[in-house]
Amino acid sequence: MKKFITTVAVLIASFSIAVAQTTDSTTSSAPAPTAATTTANAGLTVSGYVEAYYAHDFTAPKTSQERPGFLYNHKRNREVNVNLAFIKGAYTSDRVRANLAIQVGTYAQYNYAAEQPLVRNIYEANAGVKLSKTKDLWLDAGIFPSHIGFESAISKDCWTLTRSILAENSPYYLSGAKLTYNTPNGKWTLLGSVLNGWQRIAKLPGYSGPSLSTQVQYKPNANLVLNWSSFLGSDRPDSLKQTRFFNNFYAIINPNRRVSAILGFDLGADRKPIGAGDRRVGSGSYVWYSPVAIVRYSVSDAVKLAGRVEYYDDKNGVIIATGTPNGFKTWGYSLNIDYAILPNALFRVEGKVYDSQDAIFDSKTNLSKTNTALTTSLAVSF
Repeated sequence: MKKFITTVAVLIASFSIAVAQTTDSTTSSAPAPTAATTTANAGLTVSGYVEAYYAHDFTAPKTSQERPGFLYNHKRNREVNVNLAFIKGAYTSDRVRANLAIQVGTYAQYNYAAEQPLVRNIYEANAGVKLSKTKDLWLDAGIFPSHIGFESAISKDCWTLTRSILAENSPYYLSGAKLTYNTPNGKWTLLGSVLNGWQRIAKLPGYSGPSLSTQVQYKPNANLVLNWSSFLGSDRPDSLKQTRFFNNFYAIINPNRRVSAILGFDLGADRKPIGAGDRRVGSGSYVWYSPVAIVRYSVSDAVKLAGRVEYYDDKNGVIIATGTPNGFKTWGYSLNIDYAILPNALFRVEGKVYDSQDAIFDSKTNLSKTNTALTTSLAVSF
């Protein structure tokens, strides 16, 4: 792993030097990526992000070093660790763009466990070309952060320290090709993509695909964002004939005001599988859904408070299997305080409680219906 990271770092540095030698000084600089950036030369930016954390699960046995199985961020229990750290090189010209970001941390360890070892450390690797001289229409291909949902693995860009259950159990990354169009007035974003699958770089064995995904985003003004994203495909072998149709809806209200809110809703359905004799186990589909509401209060530019209420219902265990009579039916409540020590350094503390209909959480004695945890993090971007 050390040799792999070293090699990639050398490649990024070599890429930076090459662009610095060949890029005309009149070329426009790349737009700022998710993490804060420093511009190496016109057209090229190099950025980085590191988030260290400590999570204490009060419910789990003292010997348990992992948080519940449906979580992929801030996963390690009672130890200081790194959730996500990456270094990214981004190049943009008038008609061409490319991104390469290499990651390490427990997020990559758990969320990319099903991928081939060589690609588990790729946070982002894609290339794009602008298809029109006059329209903001781009074709991109490769591995890229998911457009589904209002949260990402980069904690500092999310209103809460930890991710919502719906974010943890929908795609964080996608691979394939996508078309993106932004209207001249900046109010509409339209996206269509052909993908290898549901959060998969390599296709699922036995699934011929492809999968499709869309996004329609509307920003009527600076105080409102409305978004609908969808996925059509499968995360099961072709033999089961289980088509998946998934929808993500959210609204961001007053994002830059003192009091702001996010309202989100996920709704997904998998067709029931084929059984013996090529007959369906039953008619219809297995459905799961999840509403979430987050309210943030800005005490000052440096201090912010956020509260979250969420619910996740997956009684058939399509996404989160429990083996219990009622399946996964869980409420979540969290409260966090953020303190921006510097413009690029953020310290956060969050308390979170899960309350499930069935006893699904490991505890010091038997299984418990509730789980309580406290998480702190320090994130630095550059």
